[in-house]
Amino acid sequence: MKKSDIGLIGLAVMGENLVMNMESKGFTVSVYNRTTEKVKNFVEGRANGKNIVGTYSLEELVASLEKPRKVMMMIKAGEAVDNMIEQLIPMLEEGDIIIDGGNSHFPDTARRTAYVESKGLLYIGTGVSGGEEGALKGPSMMPGGSPAAWPSVKPILQAICAKVENGAPCCDWVGENGAGHFVKMVHNGIEYGDMQLICEAYQLMRDYLGLTADEMHEIFAEYNKGDLDSYLIEITRDILAYKDTDGSPIVEKILDTAGQKGTGKWTGIAALDEGVPLTLIGEAVFSRCLSAIKEERVAASKVLTGPTPKFEGDKAQFISDIKDALFAAKIVSYAQGYTLMRAAAKTYGWNLNYGGIALMWRGGCIIRSVFLGKIKEAFDRDPGLTNLLLDPYFKDIMDKAQAGWRRVCAAAITNGIPAPAMTTALSYFDGYRAERLPANLLQAQRDYFGAHTYERVDAPRGQFFHTNWTGEGGDTAASNYVV
Repeated sequence: MKKSDIGLIGLAVMGENLVMNMESKGFTVSVYNRTTEKVKNFVEGRANGKNIVGTYSLEELVASLEKPRKVMMMIKAGEAVDNMIEQLIPMLEEGDIIIDGGNSHFPDTARRTAYVESKGLLYIGTGVSGGEEGALKGPSMMPGGSPAAWPSVKPILQAICAKVENGAPCCDWVGENGAGHFVKMVHNGIEYGDMQLICEAYQLMRDYLGLTADEMHEIFAEYNKGDLDSYLIEITRDILAYKDTDGSPIVEKILDTAGQKGTGKWTGIAALDEGVPLTLIGEAVFSRCLSAIKEERVAASKVLTGPTPKFEGDKAQFISDIKDALFAAKIVSYAQGYTLMRAAAKTYGWNLNYGGIALMWRGGCIIRSVFLGKIKEAFDRDPGLTNLLLDPYFKDIMDKAQAGWRRVCAAAITNGIPAPAMTTALSYFDGYRAERLPANLLQAQRDYFGAHTYERVDAPRGQFFHTNWTGEGGDTAASNYVV
């Protein structure tokens, strides 16, 4: 009997859909689930008559696989992954490959890669983006881990992933140990930012312009035909048109408390660790936290006052301004995300292909959008690009969009409508283009109260000075820590 090309553990919706995807591309897949009833239901139902082999123990799963064996886990991140690795190691042989397709935290993947390699096996941690539809029809995949594993896994992953023009696969090798899951984490952080920006645009249209859901549906449909063409704008368009059973827009009946699974938070923590100003994604995470204290906000709304939003002017112009604000802030979000990847690559010794990452995100994933092709072109022009905002294409966009972006942020603040992501993106842009920031005063304050020293504009970089500001502090300076 012919052995299976790959085994998959975990038959929740993502696991099932990936199996169906693999089988549809000509691969024979063995499946296992801890609750074996799921295996039985799957092979007798949806997988009936297909090249999918149900197995009812890990031993049976491993025995059914072609060498080098490839076992992919689609299980809950955390302890469950470590436990599964421990169970699999004694059953596998040198050169066999364990693949984690869940949303694992990148330090865990780095640790697991080293551990599995120490046992003579190979390990891949791959981000999988695109939700259940992507898993079935073609996700974006970001594999990293043991480089020696890639040639064996590449034909399968590149067959099942999304494709963009010329058939280019939205999956390629990212880098060693935790690189794949790091890039997936940044992808999810950018996803948080994109979603928050769209939500702020929606709130401005609803609460400031007084537009109906149907009117907003038309606007987002129009946005989706231009530079903002993307999956998230597309689904926003569809959501705004969706009616409840009584004919009213269902979006207005959904409670305004946002959930999160932690990847946005991880991205923010990684940015703090690297000393990278990831302000937009940070605000997007905190906006979800603020939304979660619904009862507290309801109580506060009865006590705290602010301006009543009142629009006077040209609605069509302001709708165009919102489009500019959305696009400019979105570019800032990606610029910050790429800066974080560049810093982490230096810290962890990864050789990341930044243009290739943009290509991986072009199709299949939640943040897929037309303008990712422009990011690829930017890194093709200058592989050493320090910040996307410095690329000629993106600089031109910012020049054209910033007047509308500023009008939107000013209107939001003046009318008391929260727009934390749009406004923090603008502050970052203004800070990044500022030749001089007020950190000279901050350094003076630090030196005053803690003798932390400072550098001078009229002395070489790296030469530190201390002033005895009070006449009582003496000449002893504290040691310095620079992010």
